[in-house]
Amino acid sequence: MAANLEEDPRNVSIPKQLPLLFLENQVVFPGAILPIRITTEPDAKLIDDVVMNDKLLALLTLRQPRSERTGLDDAYEIGAVSRVLQLQHFPDGSVNVAIQALKRFRVLGLVQREPYMSVQLEPLEDGPDDTETYKALVTAVKTQMNSLIKLSPNMPEAATRIIENIDDPGFLADLIAANLNTSVEEKQKLLETLDRRARLERLTYLLGREVEMMQVSNKIQSDVKSSIDKSQREFFLRQQLKAIQEELGEGEQERPEIKKYRESLEKLELSDEVRKEVTRELERLAQMNEASAEYHVISTYLDWIVELPWNSATEDQLDIDRAAKVLEEDHYGLSKVKQRILDFLAVRKLKADAAGPILCFIGPPGVGKTSLGMSIARALGRKFTRISLGGMRDEAEVRGHRKTYVGALPGRLIQNIRKVQSSNPVFMLDEIDKIGMDFRGDPASALLEVLDPAQNWSFSDHYLNVPFDLSKVMFIATGNVMDTIPWALRDRMETIEIPGYTTDEKMHIARRYLVPRQLDAHGIKDRKVTFVSTALREIIESYTREAGVRNLEREIANVCRGCARKFAQGRKAAVRVQPKDLRKYLGPKRASREAAERTRIPGVATGLAYTAVGGDILFIEASRMPGKGNLILTGQLGDVMKESAQAGLSYIRANAKKLGIADTDFSKTDIHVHVPAGAVPKDGPSAGVTLLTALVSLFVGKRVKNHLAMTGEITLRGMVLPVGGIKEKLLAAARGGIKEVILPDRCRPQLDEVPDTVKQKLKLHYVKRVDQVLDIALGQ
Repeated sequence: MAANLEEDPRNVSIPKQLPLLFLENQVVFPGAILPIRITTEPDAKLIDDVVMNDKLLALLTLRQPRSERTGLDDAYEIGAVSRVLQLQHFPDGSVNVAIQALKRFRVLGLVQREPYMSVQLEPLEDGPDDTETYKALVTAVKTQMNSLIKLSPNMPEAATRIIENIDDPGFLADLIAANLNTSVEEKQKLLETLDRRARLERLTYLLGREVEMMQVSNKIQSDVKSSIDKSQREFFLRQQLKAIQEELGEGEQERPEIKKYRESLEKLELSDEVRKEVTRELERLAQMNEASAEYHVISTYLDWIVELPWNSATEDQLDIDRAAKVLEEDHYGLSKVKQRILDFLAVRKLKADAAGPILCFIGPPGVGKTSLGMSIARALGRKFTRISLGGMRDEAEVRGHRKTYVGALPGRLIQNIRKVQSSNPVFMLDEIDKIGMDFRGDPASALLEVLDPAQNWSFSDHYLNVPFDLSKVMFIATGNVMDTIPWALRDRMETIEIPGYTTDEKMHIARRYLVPRQLDAHGIKDRKVTFVSTALREIIESYTREAGVRNLEREIANVCRGCARKFAQGRKAAVRVQPKDLRKYLGPKRASREAAERTRIPGVATGLAYTAVGGDILFIEASRMPGKGNLILTGQLGDVMKESAQAGLSYIRANAKKLGIADTDFSKTDIHVHVPAGAVPKDGPSAGVTLLTALVSLFVGKRVKNHLAMTGEITLRGMVLPVGGIKEKLLAAARGGIKEVILPDRCRPQLDEVPDTVKQKLKLHYVKRVDQVLDIALGQ
């Protein structure tokens, strides 16, 4: 703590223009003396010139430390005029300067920039000096400062005498503020406060806060020292007790919990690496005091090690005929998935140590992906467990936390394996396409090791910190779409696409699984409730329109609730659910086949889309009006779909004469293309032929053929390119009452996966060029 006692700063004459030196992370107060180190050539030049003249310069504090200073905007407006007291040059070109701050000033403007800055300034005076008014504040500040000096190990006791001998309130506030341990912003606020009373009041608050912090800090240090002293005392006593026991020949008695851990670890078949690490932790635990915080960390860690199924696995039931029967009992259809599981069983039967497959079921909601995993576990005779990855954003959910953290746990993989107590369960990773990522890491990247058979035999969880074998686990991932799964993760899995169900398949599923399950769930299993086939078909076609059967089961449940209410009110006779009864249970029909109605006017075409919830029917409407040749696209269309519309319009303009629309002046016509269901985002190139057909229909004034849908990508030369999702699109067409479908010719190989019942309902047209599409759709 330094104060200038040589000359009263108020008597120094301050020029109106002075050289300017910037300070970083420092605020100087009038009366304070402080050293400054100069390392740049312009600043060294400034100091040399100042020393040669009147030794006065202006000091301003930068708002943020930075390497380049370009203007006054980088610094605060108020600083301190200072005087150079001492100068010392060093061989490396740097300069040490001792300066004394004299008086506050405010910058009025920049006078010169080179070779260093000079500014025009206005000296600032403190408020009126009425010492009597400040007596109480001065006394409070001195008392708090003396308390802080006693608590702080960095302040000498002589500072108390200096504080007591200062009577000037403004000088007292500046001296204490200069030596206060607070932020640059707080110090700058004190420097800018010209009112002495306000400055003392603010200083009282800051000193009180600093005294409280020092008291808390000293208490924490005292408590830590006491804890260390206690631990050291207990350690020496234990060492003495150990020596006495050895002298008496009794030896040290091992604690019961340590003995229990040791016996449990002996029973486990651990690798040398794992056993070495676990034994090291156990020996550390044996030497620790039970009251130690780390004792509970290590004991929890050993509990996890002991409870994991290192050598506990269920025996696979390799009877292929039995497995086929179980799969057939639980699920209707899905022949491709069932065939893959039976193939795996056949390989396991011939080669017992074959690695578990990593399958990925991709399909719309409600087709039975999750329940299929449970069925596979039952067919194999394995235990089943699952975790949902939807919305997971923390990598620690997969790999766990380091055990040194408070509340640390292993990742969800290890947790579930301990829960099922089997090292070879069927492990389902649900909703893998909805996994997230943020500042806590990337869970998808952490799964790369888990889903790689070449690496997961030595999976290392951060909590366990030892390798755990996951190669025996059969991983099954599920998702709705492939696009959102990272390509590296997708490459590690065998993808099996599960399409939506046809109406006939839904009928079988409803009769075999859904109706019996809902009758049992509503307590009317033993009652005589019958769903006639026409009623089930009506529910499927008029009340639901989905790829799966989730909504179908929900509607069947609504009917069952209505039947249950009848029995609860005393009905004894059997209930036979017919189509005419559905309105009473389910209300009016919610799904209608509107393809024929929507295409009654020119400019409307029906397309087929492949979405995350399966195939769907897409209506595209086009309209024209006088304008300036603009193309307006609405309905939440993605960039690719917008480009398809632009390509279609370009083809029409280039071939207008051939298409019979040569009399249209496109430069004076605005075209509006809208895709209804505007709240649903839409994208992809497969709507190209539909967009083109809707536009041609608009311009030639011809309606598109009823009950006709189409899909395919177009080029500017009129070619029709192949697209994906043909199976799902044809299923959607069959559900929506479509009778004819236009497909790209190069999509023929995809039809092998389409059920024969669907192909029999639809008349398929294969096209290579746009001309063929227009001939079929418009008869043109």
